[in-house]
Formats: sequence, structure tokens, C-alpha cells
Amino acid sequence: MTTTPRSSGSATPTTSTGTAWLTRLVLNPAHRQVHYDLGNATALHRRVMKLVPDHLGDHPRAQAGVLFRLEPDTPPAPDKDPGAPVILVQTQLPPDTTRLPTGYTTHVQTRDMHAMLEALRPGLPVRYRILGNAVRRCGPNSTLGKWKQAIPLHGADADQWWSDRANPAGLDLATTRSEAAAALSTRHDETIRINRSAVLFEGTATVRDPQALRTALLQGIGRSKSYGCGLLSLAPGTRTKT
Repeated sequence: MTTTPRSSGSATPTTSTGTAWLTRLVLNPAHRQVHYDLGNATALHRRVMKLVPDHLGDHPRAQAGVLFRLEPDTPPAPDKDPGAPVILVQTQLPPDTTRLPTGYTTHVQTRDMHAMLEALRPGLPVRYRILGNAVRRCGPNSTLGKWKQAIPLHGADADQWWSDRANPAGLDLATTRSEAAAALSTRHDETIRINRSAVLFEGTATVRDPQALRTALLQGIGRSKSYGCGLLSLAPGTRTKT
């Protein structure tokens, strides 16, 4: 059954610190706007933001706790179009999927993450997935005081990038598999296009610090969260036999 919570139009939105909602959107590959959004991460970000109320201030994504990820592999299912694109969207405000264009999705499912967040405890085995903007910043610009360039990381360097962030996020990594994902193309006008590198990390881990992990789950990890990076997903793991 599809669950579609709706935001109240009269209440002032406030970000919850105790829970979040995870929405799985199976996109309609025949829809014209789907094609456009999948080719431009900026447009996809704007589309995802339609799930939460307008007028959330100067930092609406952070205010609503919006994180999302275009799933790189969508296995066919009997009740869905084979190979249909899937987007996972996490929000800290109840999402309103009725704000998406008619026919944009073929299937929508939303679930409250409160029980999962409360179930985290030290020693709990989990499986994880995250699309990370794994980059290394090269030396500061002495004139502007800004970093000059972001160098994409690959292989062992990318794995180290993830390891350096997983530990403060409350995870003890057991296994890691990483692969380069399709570049995130952002178009600022009709001529300027910027490609942002991303790496998909998957594997197994053990929860070490539940509170740190809850924070990482709600706030995301790394940069380029507006372009589909940083959403950490967990699933039950198998305890290793000793």
C-alpha cells in the first residue's frame, strides 16, 4: 500500500530532530520531465524539493532535512517497469508527493524511520549504502581564501575517504565495495555545465556509536548533498560468527 503523508498548509514547518521519512519514488521513464531531471542534477534537486513546503528560509534543503539518491541499480519487480529509475528521498518533514507532476512516478512508498533510528545500538550489524562526493581539496588560494580545486578520488583513496567519515559517523566498517558512479551533471544556464564526481560505497559494518550514527543519518555525510550525495542507507546485517 502506498503511504503519502501530506504537509499542513497552515502550520509553520519545523524540522524534527527525532525522526525522518524515507520515500521511494519509481519514476516513469516515458515522462518528458523525468528525462530532463535525470540529465541535470540541479533540476532533479528542485524536483525533490517539491516534496516539502516552500518558503523554508535561506537554506531550505537543510531546514527540511532533505537528502536523496538516484539508485544506480534498479532490479526489475513484477509490479514495476523493468529498469525504471528509482529515487530515494529522506526528509525530516512529512513529504507531500502530490506536488509531483501527474504521471511523474509509477509507484510511491513512504515509511517513517523512527523505529529504525530508535533500534540502533552498539554492536548491531548493518549493511550500508552511500553515494559520496569523494574529493580532495587542493591548497588554499591565498588571494581569495578559498580552496582552488576538488580532485576526484578513486580506488584505495576513495575507500580511505569513506573510512575517514564512517568512523566519526559511528560505524566500524567490516567490508567496503566502491565503484565510480555516473557524473552528476549540473547546468547553470544553457551553456555552462559542471560535472561532479561521485562514488558508490556499499558493504557491512557494526554500529559503534548510535547517537553519532543517528546524526549522520539525519544530516547526511560529505558534500554535494543538493546533488544527490550524502544519503546513508542502512539495512539489517548478519552477525559474524566467531
